[in-house]
Amino acid sequence: MSAWGIVVAAGRGERAGLGRNKVFFPVDGRSVLSRCLDALAGAAAFDGLVVVIAEADAAEYHALVAREGENPLVRRVVFGGDCRRRSVYNGLRALPAGVGIVAVHDAARPFVSPEVVQATLDSARAYGSGVICTPVTDTIKRVRPDGAVETLDRAALRAVQTPQAFDCARLLAAHARAEAENWDATDDAALFERMYGSVRLVTAPGAEVNRKLTTKADFDGLRHRAMRVGSGYDVHRLCEGRRLVLCGVDVPHEKGLDGHSDADVAVHALMDALLGALGEGDIGRHFPDSDPAYAGISSMKLLAEVMRLVRGKGFRVVNADVTIVAQRPKLAGYIPRMRENLAAALCTDAVNVKATTTERLGFEGEERGISAQAAALLEEV
Repeated sequence: MSAWGIVVAAGRGERAGLGRNKVFFPVDGRSVLSRCLDALAGAAAFDGLVVVIAEADAAEYHALVAREGENPLVRRVVFGGDCRRRSVYNGLRALPAGVGIVAVHDAARPFVSPEVVQATLDSARAYGSGVICTPVTDTIKRVRPDGAVETLDRAALRAVQTPQAFDCARLLAAHARAEAENWDATDDAALFERMYGSVRLVTAPGAEVNRKLTTKADFDGLRHRAMRVGSGYDVHRLCEGRRLVLCGVDVPHEKGLDGHSDADVAVHALMDALLGALGEGDIGRHFPDSDPAYAGISSMKLLAEVMRLVRGKGFRVVNADVTIVAQRPKLAGYIPRMRENLAAALCTDAVNVKATTTERLGFEGEERGISAQAAALLEEV
């Protein structure tokens, strides 16, 4: 039994506040409508699609096709009516003869999964209708005309989405009667229920993310946020008469690290990772050892300055990983405090600190110095 889809894209989408039909709005370089058509074609379940657009959007649709390419499954494009019901009716009348099953889908739902599509079509073939739905998780109140409030049993409630699939002849008959008698309905399931008494509800994997893009907040939530990765490396010589400071923690040892500041090699590596992710050079550029202002300064204070730069550039730290390479002293007992210090400074709990030896190889193994490596991931906010 052949199956066709009707993609409804004739609305104005005024609640989105985009100044244009929201289905033509680009999401990461590709329009909502194209993404919806791609998803339906990817389900490999339809013989063809009819796209219903507003006559006023004809030029924009043709520009979209020229820019993004025409989906090969789209067989016909028709103009909609003055309401959603009439737009779907126009789409139904544009179907070729002999279509067995038809699924109506909102173009503003571009995240539909193949499982959702197949579940609705299978149900329509078996029962005459298949309407995708999800359980209601919010408590729903009904306000009566007299102002009294009634709490509904949400266990018996479902939130209905599209696609909604039906026996094509039966849905066409329901629409013809709705047109003749001017029925009002918010979706095709309501028309089918009025004509035939009920519809079959189905669930499927992917229904929970098959959301409809309606408001500007929905589109803002889809904005691509840049991700930046940086790495850092630093080394300092061990010498007598200096404190050993690592990640802001004083570690008892007979030697400390030599440097202009407190020589916190781990924090220095982390700062270089953050600056590298931003493309802002290294710590030598920002805190030169020729500047007396930084003599003996806590590297945690310098890290706070780097974090101000991170925020000023519009980023946040997603996670950071620091490795300290030292033969001695043993650092395991100090790592929890180190991690706490860095987590507070970076404003994220996703911080890892670890220590390793070199099995007495190299300058670290010979206890002439300590090195550190760091990686950091930043996300645009």
